[in-house]
This record gives sequence, C-alpha cells and structure tokens, in this order.
Amino acid sequence: MSQTVTLNIPAISCHHCTMTIARETKDLPGVLKVEGNPQAKTATFTVENEAVLTNVKRTLVEIGYPAAN
Repeated sequence: MSQTVTLNIPAISCHHCTMTIARETKDLPGVLKVEGNPQAKTATFTVENEAVLTNVKRTLVEIGYPAAN
C-alpha cells in the first residue's frame, strides 16, 4: 500500500529548488508522485513503502536538500 509523506526541507528557497527535487527523485523506483511547496519549504512524496522513502531521503542529502524530519 502506498503512503504519502510531507518532508520539511529547509534548503528550499524557490520554485527551482522544488523542480530540482522532483527531477532527481520522481524516477526513483517506487516513487509514485512528487509535489513541492517552496513557500512552506516542503516536498510531498507518494511512495510504495518505507524503504522507498529511505531512498528518497538519501537522494535528497546527495543533491543538497536534506530533509529535517
């Protein structure tokens, strides 16, 4: 069963940041949907399972947008 999780990402400063996050994570295996909100400094991910979410968080660190939660 899929799950939707919103992560706080303090490094987001603009729409370009959310586009970068979406581009780098949307094609990861198990990622079903990515939406960013630059005003709230969040990104919402719909993923297949917790293991996929762990991979998303790892990728966020690698691209310079680590999640605060």
